[in-house]
Amino acid sequence: MASCVERLVEMFGSQAELARALRLDRAVVNNWMKAGYIPARWAMQIERLSDGRIDSQEVLNEAQRARPVRVKSRAADDPLSSSGDPKMNDFSPAKRISSFHPPQRTLMGPGPTEIHPRVLTTMSQPAIGYLDPVFVDMMEELKSLLRYTYQTNNALTFPVSGPGSVGMEYCFVNMVAPGDKVIVCRNGVFGGRMIENVERARGIPVVVEDAWGEPVSPQKLEDALKKNPDARVVAFVHAETSTGVQSDAKTLVQIAHQHDALTIVDAVTSLGGSPVYVDEWGIDAIYSASQKCLSCTPGLSPVSFSDRVVDYVKARDGKIQSWFMDMNLLLGYWGATTRTYHHTAPTNSLFGLHEALLLIREEGLENCWGRHYRHHMALKAGLEAMGLEYLVADGYRLPQMNAIRIPESIQPKEAEIRKRLLTEFNLEIGAGLGPLAGKIWRIGIMGYSCRPENVMLCLSALGSALEDIGYPVHVGDAEAAAHQAYAQLHAKAAQQKQRVN
Repeated sequence: MASCVERLVEMFGSQAELARALRLDRAVVNNWMKAGYIPARWAMQIERLSDGRIDSQEVLNEAQRARPVRVKSRAADDPLSSSGDPKMNDFSPAKRISSFHPPQRTLMGPGPTEIHPRVLTTMSQPAIGYLDPVFVDMMEELKSLLRYTYQTNNALTFPVSGPGSVGMEYCFVNMVAPGDKVIVCRNGVFGGRMIENVERARGIPVVVEDAWGEPVSPQKLEDALKKNPDARVVAFVHAETSTGVQSDAKTLVQIAHQHDALTIVDAVTSLGGSPVYVDEWGIDAIYSASQKCLSCTPGLSPVSFSDRVVDYVKARDGKIQSWFMDMNLLLGYWGATTRTYHHTAPTNSLFGLHEALLLIREEGLENCWGRHYRHHMALKAGLEAMGLEYLVADGYRLPQMNAIRIPESIQPKEAEIRKRLLTEFNLEIGAGLGPLAGKIWRIGIMGYSCRPENVMLCLSALGSALEDIGYPVHVGDAEAAAHQAYAQLHAKAAQQKQRVN
């Protein structure tokens, strides 16, 4: 019987075509052919690529037969054998546990996103030491790729070990001293978390409130700064994940600087998905996350500090309240000088982020932004064809995070609909948070999840689920509207290219 890899090559016609479909080097596929099996970690990807003709369990079984896990057994009376002491079994799990193999989901929620196969492959490479010269060289490349993605020349641009919330805290613990007055703009969940960070740093928050789903008001910020001339920092969320709204970061930073205040900007959902110009906009401190539009594994938070902020933090009296996130200590590890040990960096996750940023560089940052906008417009056309409305007004919508109002008549069934999408279509979309819980769906098209097949699956699956509960939709209308939007965008792009030439 032919192996899974032989059957795949036959489906695609050649090793080269299979490698192209998987976005791998042909040598990888050639090695699979020589070994006679596909590594187990590719099981779900192969099932999806073959449209189910090769089941993931077939791949797993074949890999297990080719490279079985062998555990050396011990005699019952061996002092190192767990079976020698029955008391050890008192702490054994109640059920038998086998290796974990997650299902292959189409992730179209607020994050994490699907991860590109190249990133997954890179993360599976051998671990090396965090002070290994080869790893140190990779760190420098990683910093330069981040500067490109942030559009900045800031020397202190690097990924903090931890999720986006750690990047947020890194900015606040370094820039806010006890007693400092900080103006925080809140128009969603994550503006609220900024307030929490100010309070925990023993600063004094001055809150500028805007309605959830509306951008931060420049006039309200201006008024707050006039009333609080001693405010040292202004903090706001550029792309509010909880509502899908985007604020005018350039204008807000300009207003803050006119009042001699530094800025902290949350770009967790915007980096890589919509324009972010750190240097051009004059942003002082910014943070993001690896699992959104960068399409890497969760657990890393890219940050960037301007020289002005670095000088400001160095001039602070006393120690930064967090040892782990003290900029002065992290400079010794991520700075341009000789590396000194600070913490055990998540090396393989950093390999993955390096590859994810390299993919953005290869695509081109503007092309990456354009891809998110293009698929957003197709998704929008399809959703509106189903009679669904956006929470955020046109002009302030995030292309990568679509907040959709749930019609009142089906709000009691919104959780049931999301569950059906997950169980029947392997499709995940997000629920609303806070006051918007049960009132909106959050549909993300970020990073590697931002692909036309995902857009069409989402429209088809959502339309089917809505029809099943009696909501008046016409099957096929949404998909047709999306295809028409794609056609119009392609025609417009072709015209523009022709004018340039």
